[in-house]
Amino acid sequence: MSASEAIQCRPVEVQVGDKGLERAVKHLKRKMASEGILRELKRRRHYMKPSVKARKKAAEASRRRRKRVKMEG
Repeated sequence: MSASEAIQCRPVEVQVGDKGLERAVKHLKRKMASEGILRELKRRRHYMKPSVKARKKAAEASRRRRKRVKMEG
């Protein structure tokens, strides 16, 4: 990957105001979840063979389809 193709990552930041540290941590977790950071960490924790990855992707798609049909019907 060349420098022009590099993925730009901006840090996830939250301000710790007068509401306290617990509130800031909760806000940080919510922000990380919305940006998909936690999901990416779980995904990268273990190596997954391409064939297993494709099977998992197909199973996830069929699960979403079943859920959508269930919601519509």
